[in-house]
Amino acid sequence: MFSNMFPLAAGQATRHARRVYVGGLPPTANEQSVATFFSHVMYAIGGNTAGPGDAVVNVYINHEKKFAFVEMRSVEEASNAMALDGVIFEGGPVKVRRPSDYNPSLAATLGPSQPSPNLNLAAVGLTPGSSGGLEGPDRIFVGGLPYYFTESQIRELLESFGQLRGFDLVKDRETGNSKGYAFCVYQDVSVTDIACAALNGIKMGDKTLTVRRANQGTTQPNPEQESVLLHAQQQIALQRFMLQPGALATKVLCLTEVVSVDELKDDDDYQDILEDMRIECGKFGALLNVVIPRPNPNGEPTPGLGKVFLEYADVDSSSKARQGLNGRKFGGNQVIAVFYPENKFSEGDYEV
Repeated sequence: MFSNMFPLAAGQATRHARRVYVGGLPPTANEQSVATFFSHVMYAIGGNTAGPGDAVVNVYINHEKKFAFVEMRSVEEASNAMALDGVIFEGGPVKVRRPSDYNPSLAATLGPSQPSPNLNLAAVGLTPGSSGGLEGPDRIFVGGLPYYFTESQIRELLESFGQLRGFDLVKDRETGNSKGYAFCVYQDVSVTDIACAALNGIKMGDKTLTVRRANQGTTQPNPEQESVLLHAQQQIALQRFMLQPGALATKVLCLTEVVSVDELKDDDDYQDILEDMRIECGKFGALLNVVIPRPNPNGEPTPGLGKVFLEYADVDSSSKARQGLNGRKFGGNQVIAVFYPENKFSEGDYEV
């Protein structure tokens, strides 16, 4: 009788050290999907140390609070699972932590309390030690990226909101191809929620972006940030031209953050701005045309208002102009320069 009780007693004694807290689960998660996923990723990283079979023996989910307790079959495997913090489950990162009843001093007598340094985390898209400042509550998860996006294109999209302190596009270890998601942290963390709100749900090609704080749910910007958010969403609409599959350079550039609507109302000011643009932007090559839409006197909306359109004689000149103008500071604002479809420009269509 006693011999039959010992395995149970041993299991209860080690349970706090074998359980793993997993937070930030999507509503679609269930016990079976969580168990299958963590058994799979534990095997993939080489985290199974208790022999053949699945590392996960039990899962309890709290659907209301979107977390789970995942019970591993050994203390060592639970410690290895600690390396999986931020792993992508069903399209989003999840938090992996010790449960609140974890007793470190007691656990130290039961087995390793730290993950093995030999785990193959790259197999599941995790890159330890190379996050470049990508830790903390302001880390942003960017998912749903089309695979044809280059690293520089994604950075340029994100930098519409400010300079990045850290950026990591997750790539397949064997092929080097993008896995369709990235992490970033802004230098100025106050723009974190604005960037998330502006980018989340944006359609790019056949994909829809999922952008949110990596360690939290969706956070809405406060009322003071609403005008900044609106402006940022207009910038993103422009950036989308540049990020379509097979997007090519054109002879036409569209600039934002160069003129204010008030400056365009006065005829003399308007002519001065036109002349300044011709001189400054003509330095990059033969400039054929400058179009700056003006506000309607009757108050009706004007397509392209606040934008400047530059038509060059050739793509080489427009490319040089884009390289020279994009990101330049103008009146305290950072200029955004993107190629604009030539057919739309020739038809007088300035609706961005």
